[in-house]
Amino acid sequence: MSNKASAQRPCAVVTGSSSGIGQCIAEHLIHMGWQVIGLDMAAPTLHSPHLQTLQVDLSDEAATLAVAHGLGNVQAFVHAAGVLRVGRLGDLDSQNGELMWRIHTQAAIHLSNVLVPRMVQEKHGRVVFIGSRVAQGMPGRSQYAATKAALIALARSWASEVASAGVTVNVVSPAATQTTMLSDPARAASTPRLPPLGRLIQPQEIAELVAFLLSPSAAAITGQDIAICGGASLPQ
Repeated sequence: MSNKASAQRPCAVVTGSSSGIGQCIAEHLIHMGWQVIGLDMAAPTLHSPHLQTLQVDLSDEAATLAVAHGLGNVQAFVHAAGVLRVGRLGDLDSQNGELMWRIHTQAAIHLSNVLVPRMVQEKHGRVVFIGSRVAQGMPGRSQYAATKAALIALARSWASEVASAGVTVNVVSPAATQTTMLSDPARAASTPRLPPLGRLIQPQEIAELVAFLLSPSAAAITGQDIAICGGASLPQ
């Protein structure tokens, strides 16, 4: 594909693009006509002329900032990278908590602090953070919940700062989702809860919602935490 053809596509940065929800979002956006820059510590698993992958440890502040400053102007930023570590009160691991904070929250701050002001200058941009229904609290996942809840506070704060410039900032919060994270030994003590729908959320369902939030049709949606939960948020 020529550089001219690439330039005709809007460009989105997607973290966690090598697996799970992030990979599905990157693949779906490419299908929808986006040029994607994928950021992940793991080697790329998608291959497309419309995908550029950069390997970076998002828990490393210096490395994340270096990548951010080298990205140039983009039209969208989707932060989907994530890890899950579990533990109950009395058995919390500070290193696990710090890892989740760095990847979920600090990486969002570092990248947004560079990319969003450029969107403001261009008078257009879209930001979506992948949160979690767990942000409302769940036994055994307090540290994870805290980092995801912080994303909601960041999104609402920044949305109010940049709304007049045509930039939106939203959170998509899935319930338990069918990804490889479910088989991570680090979460063996905490099994996923099926929502009333009776099945796990599918990554493609999240990707399609994210794509809509990046579209012109979603220009009036900002500062929102949107649940995709199969009924898990309904009164039981």
